[in-house]
Amino acid sequence: MMTTPPFDDLVRAHGARVWRVCRAVLGPADADDAWSETFLAALRAYPDLPADADHAAWLATIGYRKAVDAYRARTRRATPTEVAPDEHVSTLGQPGAADDELAGAVAALPDKQRLAVTLHYLADLPYAQVAVELGGTPEAARRAASDGIRRLRTRLAKPATTRSGALP
Repeated sequence: MMTTPPFDDLVRAHGARVWRVCRAVLGPADADDAWSETFLAALRAYPDLPADADHAAWLATIGYRKAVDAYRARTRRATPTEVAPDEHVSTLGQPGAADDELAGAVAALPDKQRLAVTLHYLADLPYAQVAVELGGTPEAARRAASDGIRRLRTRLAKPATTRSGALP
């Protein structure tokens, strides 16, 4: 007979993975809110979860869906700004963060590739589950993740002085 672990053990074991998924979808500014929403929703559903459930995949999927919901809500809201609209201001990452370049490269990927890379490599979901989330086949999910990784390698392998803002 399997027993269900305490919920706080799940938060400790899988919290970092869920945060990475939320950050990859939303960026660092909104990742904390999506992370919190994930664990609030999971806490409500946890008593009904079967004891043999894959907790990591379950939490990563909730985190991904909460992040997508937050992203969609953010795109529907007007964002006040002090900078005139004709000026370009980067919104990627936090200044001085060690992974700004990687986060910017991931954010520049096409949506399907970015989400496939996020779900497979950051959330550690199998391609079959990535396919369910993206609405395709496991082969298409594998291909999108592979194409995304290839683009990241190409972009990040170039010397910093020759990198452009666009991916090849």
